[in-house]
Amino acid sequence: MDKYVRTTIVTGGASGIGRAICKQLAEKNVYVIITDISAQQGEELASEIISQGGQARFIFMNVTDANEVQSVIHEVFEEFGRLDYVFNNAGISMYGEFYHMGLEDWNKIVNINLWGVIYGTRAAYSIMKKQGFGHIVNTASVAGLGPTPMVTAYATTKHAIVGFTTSLHYEAETYGIKVTTICPGHVDTAIYDNGHAINLDKNKINRSVKQRKMMSAETFAAYALKRIEKNVPLICPLPFRKTMDVFFQLFPNAHRKMMRMVCRVIRETQLD
Repeated sequence: MDKYVRTTIVTGGASGIGRAICKQLAEKNVYVIITDISAQQGEELASEIISQGGQARFIFMNVTDANEVQSVIHEVFEEFGRLDYVFNNAGISMYGEFYHMGLEDWNKIVNINLWGVIYGTRAAYSIMKKQGFGHIVNTASVAGLGPTPMVTAYATTKHAIVGFTTSLHYEAETYGIKVTTICPGHVDTAIYDNGHAINLDKNKINRSVKQRKMMSAETFAAYALKRIEKNVPLICPLPFRKTMDVFFQLFPNAHRKMMRMVCRVIRETQLD
């Protein structure tokens, strides 16, 4: 294997934003390691990338297993002799009122959305520190930039990722490591269909969500990759970022009305 080929590992790479990132990096002559728990989708994507002239491979990886994450990332480094990018992108969504959620629900989303990011970052960071370069990109959400009622657990993990990643961005500079968090808004991916709805009618929620104007995963990936190359600490499409800033900071009364409306609309989908 050519030791000078740029390499990337993308968790949750078999679908959605991860899939779009994999395809677009492959077009930039980056060797893409697609990791996911969906083996069929991952293998199909790798085959598609190869058929289009790119370089890719699928590796099954569960981001909630720290040892597995460590092993995969280090094995990729040992094979290629370098690690250019790691995208900690795997995540799930979860809807529901706080009082309906059990600790098993919290453990599930925190283990995937937050610990999965920490495990991936930790494994990549030690390698990148030794080699003196590399870029870690962690997927958060606009839900990590302000209050998001009725998806409290999801918002908690995304706020944590924003705080973790933006703080590490400056800490890592000394070692030549770049660290970025990306905050997608309403992107048209399967995360809505695959979301965990607790005591809610998920079909009603998804119908409501999909009535909004949504960005394609391909458009968001292209937007993010351009800014990743510039080492921007936090990347969020401007309309979403401006909306969060304006309503949350400048117009608190309007923001409160919006948040109460969100609570009311989602509560109307409760099953009892």
